[in-house]
Amino acid sequence: MPPLEAAAVYVGINILLLIYLALRVVLTRRSAQVSVGHGGNAELELRTRVHGNATEYIPAMMIGLVTAAYMGIPVLWIHVLGGAFTFGRILHVIGLSRNILPARASGVLLTWIAMIAIALMLIYHGLA
Repeated sequence: MPPLEAAAVYVGINILLLIYLALRVVLTRRSAQVSVGHGGNAELELRTRVHGNATEYIPAMMIGLVTAAYMGIPVLWIHVLGGAFTFGRILHVIGLSRNILPARASGVLLTWIAMIAIALMLIYHGLA
């Protein structure tokens, strides 16, 4: 599998994760009859924040993966970093949604490690 196709797999999975998280917000909004904000509904506030957190991290990493693929970073690194990032995002969703601190912390750690690694690879290959 070439690097760009590998990156596309993680882009696709993470887009589906964003849609899933958005759907959770919409369904909770409908059941709580809240169209804007969270209306004092703790579950809606949490689900909105979980979705918001994902939207803060996912786009930058996906741009990084695609850029790395175009720059010729080996497909193994695309899979390692894309997989670690995606697994980290899923762990974070589980940990934050269910108040499981080890899953949340592990998710953040995997997310940051993958993002730092891809950033350093891009900088190195961009300057080399």
